[in-house]
Amino acid sequence: MWEMYDALIEGIPENFMVDELICGKRRSYIRSGNGAGVASGRLCETRMPMLTKNLIGLPLREVAVCVKSWNFFEATVGAAAINAYYNNPQVARDHGVAFSDKKRVEDRIFDPFIMSQNELKDKKVATVGHFPHIERLIEPICDFSIIDWEPETGDYPLSACEYILPDCDYVYISCSTLVDKTLPRLLELSKNAKRITIVGPGTPLAPVLFDYGVGELSGFIIKDNPRAFRIAAGAENVKMAVTGQKVAFKKSVS
Repeated sequence: MWEMYDALIEGIPENFMVDELICGKRRSYIRSGNGAGVASGRLCETRMPMLTKNLIGLPLREVAVCVKSWNFFEATVGAAAINAYYNNPQVARDHGVAFSDKKRVEDRIFDPFIMSQNELKDKKVATVGHFPHIERLIEPICDFSIIDWEPETGDYPLSACEYILPDCDYVYISCSTLVDKTLPRLLELSKNAKRITIVGPGTPLAPVLFDYGVGELSGFIIKDNPRAFRIAAGAENVKMAVTGQKVAFKKSVS
């Protein structure tokens, strides 16, 4: 079950270090050199942390191991470490991720739901996670199901994944599933889908995820590290989206 996690961790070079770290209630933030990553997850701290030492100055790969922790606060730190490498602008570009050099880009250009509206018409579609405005964007054009850990009116509970996902044509999965460890099972349940997309600012832009059935990574590249640091620390009450650009990274078809 840990194969995908180990592949993400092992892909981080040993010479990347943790230069800054914020572990906030809403999200974790890590900067390594010019790259920064964020992650968020469930409010669950029932297990003791894996690492009990100062993480500043440690190799990014060592801190990334925390993503395997069952203390979900600590797991967000591990996920942020993974993203600090793969979502580093230079690393992402080297891996084939296309994005603008402008400081801010209109989010709608790379929004995964807006981009795929024509494909989704009359198809069976599910999201694992209740994304903002999703009903307005997707529900009118397809056979649509929302599955969530804390279901709102009309949503399905998480256990419905076992019944709904195997029959879907398109599946969109929240990046927080990497933190709570449900992602491997969700990918297995969705293997019959035409495309599986992982969505959210905590999505690692890691090509290795394509080896596990993912067809598209809808993630985020931070371009303003100091402001992202302040937002993660709670010093600015604005969305993290103001610090960078949403990107779409699709598996190449040979």
